[in-house]
Amino acid sequence: MNYKNGKDVLPPSLLKELQQYINGELIYIPKQQERRAAWGELSGSRKLIQRRNEDIYRNYLKGLSLAELESKFHLSIESLRKIVVKMRAAGVRLETAAGSSAIRHEGTTGARS
Repeated sequence: MNYKNGKDVLPPSLLKELQQYINGELIYIPKQQERRAAWGELSGSRKLIQRRNEDIYRNYLKGLSLAELESKFHLSIESLRKIVVKMRAAGVRLETAAGSSAIRHEGTTGARS
């Protein structure tokens, strides 16, 4: 933290305004907060895991059991259960169009089809 004289760095009108509140006393002005990238945003990990979770949910909706998903994705049954519950709560629904599967996010909760 560096000390700077307000006369040297502030416009005169702002200096006058501040003097009405803090006349001759020290004031700390914090840095502006920077927006930090969320985990996995820059590396692509977040998208990769989202695609994996959608694939897990797609397979679950096709009828694979949690035990089968555990073997296929090498995740614990508890982790798979959390993924399925989260995807269901987010309103993700499997759609089949022209033989290809697509994931669609809706505002309502979906049920296992």
